[in-house]
Amino acid sequence: MGTFFDDTMQGLLEAIAIDKGEMPLTEKNDMPAPTFVASEMEKELIQEVVNLRKEQNISQNKLAELTGNKQQAISRMEKNEHSPSLKLFCNMVNALGYDIKLVKQNR
Repeated sequence: MGTFFDDTMQGLLEAIAIDKGEMPLTEKNDMPAPTFVASEMEKELIQEVVNLRKEQNISQNKLAELTGNKQQAISRMEKNEHSPSLKLFCNMVNALGYDIKLVKQNR
């Protein structure tokens, strides 16, 4: 379905979490207009993937190869310069031998 679908789904899931107050917003100051990002949860998940990659002694090049992406895409994501698409994130998690699971919260 392509990047547009993945990006749209990611945006919708984030919007729902933001609306429910489950994902805090942080103002991004270097933008021409007021801009808020839901960064902390994303940074934590990305850092967890980075930790898994390093623990398994897998290079960014190898992870890019396993996911069908370029090393630069992995590097930009790890530096928090670029938000990965849901597809890329899932592919990285799967390439590292893990799966993503949604679990209902007890409220």
